[in-house]
Amino acid sequence: MTRSLSTILREAGGLEYRRITAATHPTLLVLLCHGYGAPGTDLVPIGEELIQASSRVAEEVVFLFPEAPLSLGGFPGFEQRAWWQIDIAALELALARGEARDRKGECPRELDDLRPRLSAILDRERQIEGEDTTLPMDRVIVGGFSQGAMLTTDFVLRSETAPGGLALLSGTLLCEDVWREAAPRAKGVRILQSHGRQDPLLPFFAAEELRSILAGAGADVRFVPFEGQHEIPLPVFVALRDLLHASLGE
Repeated sequence: MTRSLSTILREAGGLEYRRITAATHPTLLVLLCHGYGAPGTDLVPIGEELIQASSRVAEEVVFLFPEAPLSLGGFPGFEQRAWWQIDIAALELALARGEARDRKGECPRELDDLRPRLSAILDRERQIEGEDTTLPMDRVIVGGFSQGAMLTTDFVLRSETAPGGLALLSGTLLCEDVWREAAPRAKGVRILQSHGRQDPLLPFFAAEELRSILAGAGADVRFVPFEGQHEIPLPVFVALRDLLHASLGE
């Protein structure tokens, strides 16, 4: 059965975001951030497919898709965005040499500005419209792909109150010293972490190192490696659906 979706463009914290749902009485918020160079709508089809694929998701989940603040150009309908700039020349050189680029020493200064912006979106959406109800943070899942996964990992590790779940799709380890020290804040958080074994942009070994940090701090990590590159294949979509079902109490 094809379900009717409500799609609304909103703004909070200086960020535009799309709110997509079929739910009338939401019990779970899922915020997903796109990767570097993608449009703000890049992950919207995943939310739409999850709603169509699961009656529980359709009945209870609201999806939020923020648009990164930096424009990288593009064309109408496909404006490339970024959460922060990256060194494209260094990336291209590493790719040309076949070298895996380890980023664990990088800690973009923009992260300090982006965390409260995501919080502003969640604060607005946790207030359930038409009801005197505020969803607690354990009824929130944040996540994203690539740069969006890095951003939301930082958000979870440096927020005073961690959300209930994190979907870390083809991300990597940044801010190593800070994240290691903050990792205990993720204790008990359900984490889906996926990564392609042949990822040419963000090396697989760095994903394994991040998994070790999170799991070692007590997070409930499900690691989903796959034979592929920088992508979201079907097994990862299924694992994301499973994360939502677990958070809904199934």
